[in-house]
Amino acid sequence: MNTKKILTDKAPAPIGPYSQAILVDDKFLFTAGQIPLEPTTGKLVEGDIKAQTRQALKNLEAILIAGGSSLASVIKTTVFLKDMNEFAAMNEVYAEFLGVSAPARSAVEAARLPRNVRIEIEAVAVVEK
Repeated sequence: MNTKKILTDKAPAPIGPYSQAILVDDKFLFTAGQIPLEPTTGKLVEGDIKAQTRQALKNLEAILIAGGSSLASVIKTTVFLKDMNEFAAMNEVYAEFLGVSAPARSAVEAARLPRNVRIEIEAVAVVEK
């Protein structure tokens, strides 16, 4: 198995011993969970679940592109929500980004997420090379 670490400055830099994504055998890309941080400032995007979902998905998209993939090639996501009552609002924004490809998805409520954000999203995608 051949693996390669993916790193882009168009998404928040890792703040610990992990990679933004790992490319496996030039076929599959596994991303780390993305939270709503603005990549250039490192500041949390304020606002409701829709604003936070939008930024998390923009960060995810930047990593996918850096790894040779795209949102259209995502095959699985996991969405971690601070409050499952915000699922419908999150889902509206999620559909804007991933509605056409409609990857398999799990959504779970988490007691606490990094930096007390409302959402974290991770993905698995195929590479388009």
